[in-house]
Amino acid sequence: MVQTVFILSLIVLVYGGYFAVTGLFAFVKNKTHIGSFQASTKFAVLIPARNEGSVIGDLLKSLNDQDYPRELYDVYAVINNCTDETRQRALEYGARIIDCEGMIKCKGDVLKYAFKTLEASSHDAYVIFDADNVVHPGFLRAMNNVYASGHKVGQGRKDSKNMGDNWISASYSLFYNLQNFFYNRARTRIGAAATINGTGFMVAKEVVKDGFNPKTVTEDIELALISLLKGYKVVYTDEAVTYDEQPTDFRTAWHQRKRWSRGIIQCLIRYSGPLFKRFITKRDFSGLDKILFTVSPIMQIFALIPTVMTVVIFTGGFARGFVINSMMFSTVAGLIIGYVITVGMCIFTMWRYRQSIKEGMSGVFMFMIFMLTWIPINMCCHLRKNHTWVPVKHCRSVNLDELIAR
Repeated sequence: MVQTVFILSLIVLVYGGYFAVTGLFAFVKNKTHIGSFQASTKFAVLIPARNEGSVIGDLLKSLNDQDYPRELYDVYAVINNCTDETRQRALEYGARIIDCEGMIKCKGDVLKYAFKTLEASSHDAYVIFDADNVVHPGFLRAMNNVYASGHKVGQGRKDSKNMGDNWISASYSLFYNLQNFFYNRARTRIGAAATINGTGFMVAKEVVKDGFNPKTVTEDIELALISLLKGYKVVYTDEAVTYDEQPTDFRTAWHQRKRWSRGIIQCLIRYSGPLFKRFITKRDFSGLDKILFTVSPIMQIFALIPTVMTVVIFTGGFARGFVINSMMFSTVAGLIIGYVITVGMCIFTMWRYRQSIKEGMSGVFMFMIFMLTWIPINMCCHLRKNHTWVPVKHCRSVNLDELIAR
C-alpha cells in the first residue's frame, strides 16, 4: 500500500512539475514575433448579449473610444433570449444588432449564428467580448498588430473590474493572472499554442470559414483546440486588456466552474485523439500540451487519492511508525511548500500587472481554498454527465478611466 502511495504521488508530482517548468518559459526571450503596424485590419466586434442592459453601455462606450480608426471596425450586439432593455441600450451607443433566431442554448450557439450571419461581410477578423466587459483603448490596435504579424487567433490579457469585492472575486482575478502569465504568455514565448480565455480574443474569418459548430459547453477552449488542429495557434498578448466582472458568491462560482470542468472533460474526450496524432505526425508540442491541459479536471481528483491513502495508512496502522511519520511529514510539508509558492506567485502577478495588492490580499491567502473547491466540482462533473447552462448575472457598472488609473 505504501508503494502504491509512492507511485501515485510520483505521477501527481510529475504532472504538476510539468506545468511548473513550462510556466517558467514566461521569462524567456519571445520567439513569437508581434510587430507594430499601421491600422489596416477590419474587425467585426461581437458581443453575445442576454439580459445585459445594466452593463453593456460601459462596454460599448469603451469600444467607441478605441484608439483605432472607426471605419475599420463594426460593433455588433448579438441579442439572444433577452427580456430587458439590452437591445435599446445597444442601439443608444451605436451598435448594430444581430437577432439570433432558432434555439440558442449557450454562448457557443450565439457565436455560431453570428459567424454564419457575417460570413459574406468584408471583415478580416472577429473580436469577441462578453457584455459585462470594458476594454482598454489600445485593445484593437494590439490585435491589429497580432493579425498583421501573421497570426490568425489572438488572446488578450483578462483583468478584473471587481477584484476587491471579496475573496471569491479576488481569487478569480488571481486565477486569470496566473493563467495569463504562467500559461498563455509562457507558451507564446516559445512558439507553442496559448488558449482562448472566454473573452477578449480575436479569430480571423478564415479560421471559421467552414463554420463553427461547438459540441461542448466551453466554446472558448474548443475553438482554441479546433484552431490548433487546423494549424492556427493561439497567440497571447499582454497589450490587449479586457476588464471582466467576477462572481462574488460561491453559488455562482460553483455553477460557472462546474461548466468549465465539464466542458474541458468534453474537449478531452472529443479532441485528445486528433491532438495526439498532431503531436506525433507534426511533431507539434502544442498537441501534447493541450492534452495535458484538458486532463486537468481528472488529475485534480487523482491528486487527492495518495493523500487519502496516507491518512488511511496513518489511522489504520498499516505501516511501521517511521514510515508513517515520513509519509505524513512529506504530505504536510508538500502542502505548506505549495501554499507558500502559490502565495508568492499570486503576489508576483499582481505586481507584474500593477494591480492593488491590498485589494487582492484576501484572495492571496484564500486562493488555495478556492482551488481545492474544484475537487468536489470535478467529482460532480463525473457523477452527473448532463450539464444545464446557467447564465451568470452581471450588474457591476464601472468607469474605465478609474480601472486604468488603479
